[in-house]
Amino acid sequence: MPDLTLERIDTLRLARSEGIGPVNFRRLMAEYGGGTRALAELPERLRRAGRSKPAYVPTREEIQAELEATRRLGGKIVLLGDSRYPAMLSHLLDAPPVLSVLGDTRLFSRRAVGIVGARNASAAGIRMSETLSAGLAAVDIVVVSGLARGIDAAAHRAALYPGLTVAAVAGGLDQIYPPEHKNLQAEIAQKGCIVTEAPLGTVPQSRHFPRRNRLIAGLSLGCVVVEAALRSGTLITAHMTRDYGRELFAVPGSPLDPRSRGGNNLLRQGATLTESSEDILAELPETILAPAPLPWAGNSGFSEASTPWGNEVEDLPKAMREMRSLLSPTPIAVDDIVRRCQFSVSMAISALSELELGGFVSFLPGGQVVLLPEALI
Repeated sequence: MPDLTLERIDTLRLARSEGIGPVNFRRLMAEYGGGTRALAELPERLRRAGRSKPAYVPTREEIQAELEATRRLGGKIVLLGDSRYPAMLSHLLDAPPVLSVLGDTRLFSRRAVGIVGARNASAAGIRMSETLSAGLAAVDIVVVSGLARGIDAAAHRAALYPGLTVAAVAGGLDQIYPPEHKNLQAEIAQKGCIVTEAPLGTVPQSRHFPRRNRLIAGLSLGCVVVEAALRSGTLITAHMTRDYGRELFAVPGSPLDPRSRGGNNLLRQGATLTESSEDILAELPETILAPAPLPWAGNSGFSEASTPWGNEVEDLPKAMREMRSLLSPTPIAVDDIVRRCQFSVSMAISALSELELGGFVSFLPGGQVVLLPEALI
């Protein structure tokens, strides 16, 4: 077993517990200072939040088995607050509590750009993806993509020689997806880096891909959409990029090609028109963000008042009732729901977090929240 303290194991148990999403993880860690104390308080917190049945919490033995299996694979588990956790990700309200990583984590401390696009890419789209990726890697910019067919694979391959590519994947590190990318995935693990939120053994399913998209957008200073249809999943990454305050780029295409309509629409909405890597570099920040201050990680500069889980003495049950009445099974941006309620931002986030603990709502990647079916009964 890796040389890890019980506190670290308990922190991983908390992150893997039922009903504990990224927002609640940060909130509980901030309140209790660590995983062990947070787990001890969790049953009472769940009861107060209205959960009618016990939540699943993995045992220490289960977590130790996951850590050992990850180590045998050559991977690492990185927790939010670790020195190796990507600084760019740490600033997201919905930053993943746990990352499983295979490869060079030093790439997380370098400037990075996401390149995403259609799986059924055109020959011109493939060439553009390769050209942009090679141009960025030539000036030491890391290329982040999702290891999908088409645009993603082309972007990875063009940045492989200098080892400047990160693949964000939807399944566990032990899963090969798509199957034809077995060799490419192995090369990226050897020369670059593979990262996922999913535990080992997780077979990629459609519901996992928004989390992968969050990683691409969150790791990057900006993202480039090369080709995308109007209803393409690529646009999820584009919208996350914009929501996270990162730069958004799009390659123009023929209006006669459905694969260009999503990118052209982004251009109409203000994305930077991109025809070369120079267009990207002209808009890209010179440095990445410093790690976000986190109280349990011992970072200086943390201010409870500056966080959305601050200690406001307000009527939490009333805020929970209002939030529940405003939500529906249709996802809505957290920012939008906060603006519609009568409470402060910190109280609104606290109310949503309590509803998640109770099993009534779920936070989705990209800063959205949705009412679960259980809340409609």
